[in-house]
Amino acid sequence: MNILIVDDEALARLRLAQLIAELPGHRVVGQAENGMQAVALCEHHAVDVVLLDIRMPSIDGLQTARLLAALPMPPAVIFVTAYPNHALAAFEVQASDYLLKPVRRERLVQAFARLAERGGNCMSERVIDNRSPRSHLRTRLGGVVRVVAVEQIRYFKAEQKYVTVRSPEGEFLIEDSLARLEAEFSGRFVRAHRNALVAIPYVEALHRRGVRYWLMLKDCPESIMVSRRHLTLVRQVLEGSII
Repeated sequence: MNILIVDDEALARLRLAQLIAELPGHRVVGQAENGMQAVALCEHHAVDVVLLDIRMPSIDGLQTARLLAALPMPPAVIFVTAYPNHALAAFEVQASDYLLKPVRRERLVQAFARLAERGGNCMSERVIDNRSPRSHLRTRLGGVVRVVAVEQIRYFKAEQKYVTVRSPEGEFLIEDSLARLEAEFSGRFVRAHRNALVAIPYVEALHRRGVRYWLMLKDCPESIMVSRRHLTLVRQVLEGSII
């Protein structure tokens, strides 16, 4: 298997690389010191499994696993950590295994064997309804990959093959479909139009202009049109708090 090692500590990465070098049939195709590097490497290289630390600065391993799961060809994830108390959260994001540092050679071999028995990539079989919603989304702007917190997003808007994300920092592009986003974040976003999902906490008002209805959002210069088809649902969602 092609393996990516992700850990903010260089010595931890080195030790894992040395262990893997002793195992026939496996090779390290890259190393990353943070979650965003890991996602970028998996986008451009064929990675079968990621050995992923949990406690890392900025984006932790659990958040990184959710970002990896959104890739077209997501790798399997094996968490490698010094903290046993994260095991439940790790398996909630469908981790293949959970190894405690310092990792023993025998335990690593066992983890790879289990993964091979299950057919390698278990994350590609994940169903979105069976996992916790992501807290951050990976976005692009001018070729730069960055992360946007879901709680800061005002709306999603479908445009051609991409979806535009609006936050106070500007507009960004993601490759998720609106249907996928609607299913994952159903408690936070409401469908206002066939091409738009709006963050419920940021709705300030529902205005009528002629025959059209528009949603006004906090800290957002644009108004989002509400289609007749979705008007009843929007009113039901907002009733009692805003309208």
